Amino acid sequence: MERPASGGLPRPLPHDPDGERIDPYGFERAHDYESYKEMMNEYVAVLNRRSLRWSKLLQESPHIEKNLTVKRYVRKGVPGEHRARIWMAASGAQEQLESRPGYYRSLLAARHQAPLTETIHADIHRTFPDNILFKSEASLQSSLFNVLVAYGHHNKAVGYCQGMNFIAGYLIIITKDEEKSFWLMDALLAKMLPDYYSPSMLGLKADVEVLSELVKMKSPAVGQLMAQYPGIWMLVVSRWFICLYVDVLPIETVLRVWDCLFYEGSKVLFRVALTLIMHHQPEILRARSLPDVCQCFRQITCGAFSLECHSFMQRIFTEPGSLSMTTVHKLREKCTKQIQEEESGRS
Repeated sequence: MERPASGGLPRPLPHDPDGERIDPYGFERAHDYESYKEMMNEYVAVLNRRSLRWSKLLQESPHIEKNLTVKRYVRKGVPGEHRARIWMAASGAQEQLESRPGYYRSLLAARHQAPLTETIHADIHRTFPDNILFKSEASLQSSLFNVLVAYGHHNKAVGYCQGMNFIAGYLIIITKDEEKSFWLMDALLAKMLPDYYSPSMLGLKADVEVLSELVKMKSPAVGQLMAQYPGIWMLVVSRWFICLYVDVLPIETVLRVWDCLFYEGSKVLFRVALTLIMHHQPEILRARSLPDVCQCFRQITCGAFSLECHSFMQRIFTEPGSLSMTTVHKLREKCTKQIQEEESGRS
């Protein structure tokens, strides 16, 4: 498979066993390699164009500022060679890293709590079993363990929750740096997605409800169908949010989503969900039972629509229409209050 010479993607893995069925991030693609290869052959031209434009932009303005030009560039995709830098700057993680030198290493050097390390150890081997970079303890597994343990000690209210291993794993693949991955985790879990991973998961529950409210506004027919099945939204989309679409959408698409997530914030997660649902409304409306609905939601994240990451990202900013952070905040307040009232009524 041809790779872009200018660094739009990581170079081919040097320990790639056959050079055929493994993508540049280490994932084995035995089942969809041909469709992935076909997509990448076209996407390479986009990556090369973006790479040249980003290089020029960063030469002219080395400090990443939040303005309309950078926002437009981010939405069109951050090249692989600049991705870690842009994520760190846009999320505030770089500022945290520089203001607390040595902090990450001090967390690793501290005495580790046995329950935390045991829980993480149990999940390490389940993290990306289809990725050759995570196949053995001598691989990225040790870095993954370090980042998760350090974060568990840093944020004791969260500790460790399933789903965090996949997020940390992606961050390590992209940044190739434990400390940067740690601070990006903190930007996501403590600032952008508070209470997603707390014991009550109140933030996650609220955002699932926010999505259901948005679907009622943007796609009323789907909203009416889903209303027939109480609790269905948590069942079909909680994994989308808790893993930030890792192992839900194709990797190139996830990374493009994360480009925008780090720059624009969590409303991007709703744009992705709404686009998937609105684009596949006809299939969803054909569902006649709860199992049908669940199967449909598993299928709508696969296929050419989500694989073609460049056109998919264009769709998420057009298909759902307007969606302001103010709207998201108001819905979050409303849904959080409802959930708290319901839970206090049951206790």
